Amino acid sequence: MKKELAGYKNQICSPRGDEHLISYSEFLQRLDVNENGLSGQEAARRLEECGPNVLEESGKESIFKRYIRQFRNFFSILLTVGALLSFLGEYLDPGQGNLYIGVALVGVVFLNGTFTFVQEYQAAKTMESFRQLLPPHAKVLRDGKVRDVLASELVVGDVTLLEEGDKVPADGRLIETNALKVDNSALTGESEPQLRSIECTHEDMLECRNMVFSGTLVQSGNGKAIIFGTGQDTQIGSLATLTEQTTSVDTPIRKELNHFIKIISAIAIFLGITFFLLAFFLQDIFLASLIFAIGIIVANVPEGLLPTVTLALSLASRRMATRNALIKQLESVETLGSTTVICTDKTGTLTQNRMAVNSLILGFESLEKEKPSSPQEGGESGAKELTGNPGWAPEKIPPIFIRVAGLCNNAKLYEAPPGYTGDPTEGALLVFANGFVDVKALQREYPRQEEFPFDSLTRRMEVVCRTPEGKLEVYLKGAPEVVVQMCGSVLESGELRKLDETGQKELLDRHLKLAEKGERIIALAFRQAESQKEYTGDFIFLGFIGIIDPPRPEAREAIAKCHAAGIKVVMITGDHPVTAESIARDVGLAAFGTPEIITGDELKALSRTELASRLKNPSIVFARTSPVQKLKIVQLFQAEGEIVTMTGDGVNDAPAIKNADMGVAMGSGTDVAREAADMVLLDDNFATIVNAVEEGRTVFDNIKKFIAYILTSNIPEILPFIAFVLFSIPLPMTVQLILAIDLGTDILPAIALGVEKGEGDIMKRPPRPRDEKLLTSQVLFTSYGVKGPIEAAAGFFCYFAVLFGGGWTFGEQLANSDLIYMQAITAFFSAVIICQIANVFVSRTRFQSVFSMGLFSNRMVLLGIASELLILALIIWNPVANLIFNTAPIDFKYMLLAVPFAVFLLGTDELRKYLLRKNVGWVTRFFKW
Repeated sequence: MKKELAGYKNQICSPRGDEHLISYSEFLQRLDVNENGLSGQEAARRLEECGPNVLEESGKESIFKRYIRQFRNFFSILLTVGALLSFLGEYLDPGQGNLYIGVALVGVVFLNGTFTFVQEYQAAKTMESFRQLLPPHAKVLRDGKVRDVLASELVVGDVTLLEEGDKVPADGRLIETNALKVDNSALTGESEPQLRSIECTHEDMLECRNMVFSGTLVQSGNGKAIIFGTGQDTQIGSLATLTEQTTSVDTPIRKELNHFIKIISAIAIFLGITFFLLAFFLQDIFLASLIFAIGIIVANVPEGLLPTVTLALSLASRRMATRNALIKQLESVETLGSTTVICTDKTGTLTQNRMAVNSLILGFESLEKEKPSSPQEGGESGAKELTGNPGWAPEKIPPIFIRVAGLCNNAKLYEAPPGYTGDPTEGALLVFANGFVDVKALQREYPRQEEFPFDSLTRRMEVVCRTPEGKLEVYLKGAPEVVVQMCGSVLESGELRKLDETGQKELLDRHLKLAEKGERIIALAFRQAESQKEYTGDFIFLGFIGIIDPPRPEAREAIAKCHAAGIKVVMITGDHPVTAESIARDVGLAAFGTPEIITGDELKALSRTELASRLKNPSIVFARTSPVQKLKIVQLFQAEGEIVTMTGDGVNDAPAIKNADMGVAMGSGTDVAREAADMVLLDDNFATIVNAVEEGRTVFDNIKKFIAYILTSNIPEILPFIAFVLFSIPLPMTVQLILAIDLGTDILPAIALGVEKGEGDIMKRPPRPRDEKLLTSQVLFTSYGVKGPIEAAAGFFCYFAVLFGGGWTFGEQLANSDLIYMQAITAFFSAVIICQIANVFVSRTRFQSVFSMGLFSNRMVLLGIASELLILALIIWNPVANLIFNTAPIDFKYMLLAVPFAVFLLGTDELRKYLLRKNVGWVTRFFKW
């Protein structure tokens, strides 16, 4: 039985890929169906055996397992071990504060794990958006009658009825059409709705006109199709599977944080084990040695790092949202700053997506505008200017020219708000015609009798209209090379003249000149018709209309900014190479010379080595490129070591967007593209990407700043434990106070450093090298070798000042409850906090003097310092805090002893930056971080 079922599935359920090529009779025989559809009983059997028409996630992981997986990373394991050791210490010696340490460490583990889980869960929504493309209901023939069924219950062999406005419920082969046009843009990226037929017209299934595909939209007409692919076996299903299986690339900041955590954790474990053994053999006390090891580990691991990074990225993403860039994956904020290549769409991103008539050639004569006129706005969002003088003298334009532009057209005007629906090119022609006549009145006067729709094969559209006198006229528009060849005469200055081959060549030469200006050229022609059945005879050529999508005014400056920042900008368009090169020049992509033009056909034909060579060009344009080739383009650049940001808006863009280091979707795009992306452009504007790049670079700089800041306090946290073991002095810093620094006083100042404005040269540097680390030897040397020891010296100075002031002698042991001891560790803690206040100021810049930025220009730094002082005051003078942290109030004079050390720290770092700006060699080698 299982073998029979498997054979049935192979024969019926799964498409073979040649359904568009085989004969109609063979197609019916293969699916075991006829034109009247299936019986209800047979449909139910096929539904059970083939499965429902839905997109399923493969290998779906439960939410619980996803959540648990977040705790397998090294950082979580290390902190968990620290927490367990703390609980063990509390069990062996209750009341020493180890319980608080364990609880705090567990809290940090769950905070970090929950954040990562939320990020992954957001990304998992991509599959759901694919499902939303499928319609909830479909009309099918069952038992010879039209039935309305759930789209999920559609099966292979069903005959489905398609009407204008319907979403196609599954992949099917057409058996009947009536002026059926389908919008395949979500699947193929083609903006023009495609005319369908029952004949096979292309070897490629996606190009073949006898096919309809799941998730596409019926634009006009109606038809019937026999379903041959459902669910995962549809074209949209294969894209969904590809997107799901496409590996999301780890963000650079995630890689850097993992590297940072491994290095710091390795240092912590090494020191913890080394000094545990040292303490045990020197003092032979297991419990004290264990607590000491916990202290070393806790002191080395910056527990507040990931929450601080998260909050800094969150604040950056909020700032970006106010600039029309919506960040979905917080870590992607920094990825933008690492970007070396931006692959961008042309339409709507580099251009305004406002197709408008810009040039006219009537016959052989170019017609100039009488006065400057801003392009009428268009596109699906609507045109704001639908009437009025379009900039040309009305008396110079023949009425027939206006009629062809307005009547050989399927776009529709609407008034509130003013605009049009339909193809942007047709909309531009309609707005142009409406500037001379009332197009709606014209359509009533010249009613359409018949239409021969535009499609990508014929590259023309014809309509037959009846004139008010009762005659028939055929209006033609289309590609210049097609229309000109169909014309035997030309209308010039109101007179007809014959059009020979020389004249046709001259017209095509004129059209190329417009194309070189980046315009999309449409040719117009007409002819008289004797009757509705006889449309024979040559057309009369009327002229060319040049339509342009003007570059965004800010695009040139934004691209120049990218070039200055060492970022390569790559334009991807389906336009003709001549048009693509012209637009590239207009927006500044030719700043380094003639752009490297690579067509879609070349992309298929060239070897990997040849492509790699051409990709080295500083300016690249992909022309006549199908959107499905975007994934290959991304992978080509990534193979060359580039960090790629990719833009897109269609379903077919989703795999490339997801695979890119930074996926950017247009706000006007499909749900699928938006869900797969890391960032959504709310204004579809290239300049917004550049603003986001600047923000990303600033974020990386700032993360380095607060890493240098928080690492500095590690030294005054570690050295007390080493001194405790080596010199047998009372422990100067407890684990509770270390956590008070790492999870308390350091958090707000670190976040304040995360919102610093970029230093002046932020967009004049090249992208950071792929191998540049957050944690470098220079950062460690600056924090551990210079600033950290200064803070530790301050702490020990204040600590011993209190002890000796209270009558303590060297070698004397003090109980934890001894007032002098509690005051001494309070003084040590106070000294570290005071020095960290100076440290937050010096950490605000990497190269510039902090005084050049203004000490008080970042209000969050002031708020952070206020929070440090408030926590310090609570720990010193609040009785409850005294109990938790084993502290006691101290004389203010002991705190003032740390001030000179803080001033010295500030002066030392200012000297470092000064020498860096002077490019002193040994300083650059050791201190440039």
